[in-house]
Amino acid sequence: MELSQYRDPPFRGDNEEQEKLLKKSCRFDAGNLPFYTTEGHIYEFFSKSGGIKKIVTGPDKMKRTACGFCFVESHSRAGAENAVGYRHGARLGDRIICTDWDPGFKEDKRYGHGRSGD
Repeated sequence: MELSQYRDPPFRGDNEEQEKLLKKSCRFDAGNLPFYTTEGHIYEFFSKSGGIKKIVTGPDKMKRTACGFCFVESHSRAGAENAVGYRHGARLGDRIICTDWDPGFKEDKRYGHGRSGD
């Protein structure tokens, strides 16, 4: 499976190290989620492609409401690959979902980016 060209700016390491982590990661992020999306919706949407271990939603920093993305951790790399492969570009509600590999959830990444995020 092809890895993303995106590189997380807060990552403290070189591209080679980040690439190594991405290749073995069971975690990915999902973006462009409808703002009314709950953890239940996310679980139902992604669990069809593999077992879900953990979901971390990204709230708006100020309002603490959903801001359209989450981190998903699968029980296995194969499950995560299925979820990323089959769900990227799929429709959830009125939105087309984007998935991308994440080298690992960090507490400082829990808020959305942009005007009201970190």
